[in-house]
Amino acid sequence: QLQLVESGGGLVQPGGSLRLSCAASGFTLDYYTIGWFRQAPGKEREGVSCISSSDGSTYYADSVKGRFTISRGSANNMVYLQMNSLKPEDTAVYYCAADPRSESCSPYEYEYWGQGTQVTVSS
Repeated sequence: QLQLVESGGGLVQPGGSLRLSCAASGFTLDYYTIGWFRQAPGKEREGVSCISSSDGSTYYADSVKGRFTISRGSANNMVYLQMNSLKPEDTAVYYCAADPRSESCSPYEYEYWGQGTQVTVSS
């Protein structure tokens, strides 16, 4: 059974950092494009950052460029999202997702999803 599990969310003050982790079981993440998405209350789910399976290219939403970094783990079947200089507007449930075909960062193109982890940025 294909499964994704996120961890690393929590409460952090503005300007702080968190590292989200996405662990996969039942399949090898190296062969999938991986995306991090977030959804705040009353808002649509949006693509935050994605990393391609074909060439390793990355995408970042304008709102997180220069602050967030997506990376694949080394032989541990995990993907990470390092989040620095966090702002209150980063508060949301963060999801990781995987797809064997997608090369975009649109949530509509991802087949497998984790359950999400809450990130709250507040003083």
